[in-house]
Amino acid sequence: MEKQPGRPIRKGPAVTLGALALVGVAGVAPGIPGADGQRSGERGEVVSVVPVAAHSRTEVARALRAQHIGAAPVRYGVLAYRVTYRTVDPQGRPTTATGLLTVPSGGGHRLGLVSDTHGTMANRSYAPSVAEAARTQSYLFAATGRAVAAPDYLGLGEGPGRHPYMDTRSAVTASVDMLHASRTAAGLLGRSLTGDLYVTGFSQGGQVAMALARAVQGGDAAGFRLKAVAPVAGPYDLQGTEEPALTDGRVNDVSGVFYLSYFLVAQNRLHPIYKDPAEVFRQPYAGRVERLFDGRHKDEDIVRRLAPTVRQLLTDRFYRQLREPSGGLLAALRANGHACDWKPEVPVRLYAGNRDTDVPIGNARTCARTLAQRGARVRVLEVGPVDHFGSDRAALAGIARWFSGGTAR
Repeated sequence: MEKQPGRPIRKGPAVTLGALALVGVAGVAPGIPGADGQRSGERGEVVSVVPVAAHSRTEVARALRAQHIGAAPVRYGVLAYRVTYRTVDPQGRPTTATGLLTVPSGGGHRLGLVSDTHGTMANRSYAPSVAEAARTQSYLFAATGRAVAAPDYLGLGEGPGRHPYMDTRSAVTASVDMLHASRTAAGLLGRSLTGDLYVTGFSQGGQVAMALARAVQGGDAAGFRLKAVAPVAGPYDLQGTEEPALTDGRVNDVSGVFYLSYFLVAQNRLHPIYKDPAEVFRQPYAGRVERLFDGRHKDEDIVRRLAPTVRQLLTDRFYRQLREPSGGLLAALRANGHACDWKPEVPVRLYAGNRDTDVPIGNARTCARTLAQRGARVRVLEVGPVDHFGSDRAALAGIARWFSGGTAR
């Protein structure tokens, strides 16, 4: 599946889908109101839209089967676009972010919208709006006849700055603003969104999906109606499940070192975990860990240059603190631990694999219990004896069918 190059042009008269095939998508000029009447500088305002890929129904189905993902829900080919839009950083200051908007190449004019939030990535070029390999989920859901909004998050894709990894609040604001940007961009493509919203995501994106759904239900995404939620393998319970699993063997060493290092470096910019990396990381890792998470290093390079185990990564003092969190670490865990602390008014299914050694299935079970305590009935769907990435492959086709099978209320 080859990337289709495209170039932005300035926004002019109404752009039709047929015209896009010839000239590419219109980039929105600064200061010109968007299609939904936004004023310049507003959150969710579209800055530019650039076509990045186009695939036939056959190509989409073939690519899914090659990754052992069920292709039965595929009905259409897909068109994909990189959207640059305005949002805010963790401190509420104006910034921009990018994301992928994918639409079916056929079907109706008015489309429901799927929000698909991606998993952990340290390299900005791995994000959906940039990397073809990160678009599988978007292509699947778009091929069923819906538009798909896949935010890159802050600091990934072509957005500025460093990614505030596992900062739930800014991930949600970037995702909400991507919803609004997708509505504008869809209009430029000659399509319109109904406002019906189906929310899914994998790994980090599973946790973001639950928090996003809570925000949408609470009225933070005007014009969108939450219909169903189906996250996969999300680290919903950082303090009670995921963090203890780093030291008790439930999380494998390679993933544990990677996730924890990324979390500590990113969260230290938001919470006072350390003043000097040597307070947390042993040498020689203390001298290199912050540079490794600059958004330019590949995951495998980061892993190769860090310790083989969490115990060997951390100082004795901080390893003890990891087992009994306090201070900035505890604040970071608590600040990002409320994704399931609400009562959904729509159907929710939590998908997980029971051999996941990245995000143990206990996260989903704890989330379900927390939701039940709020009065919600939520199913945990165990997708079998599969690992972390296997859980996503096993769940995707079922989620696509579920979203298409009468969940709208």
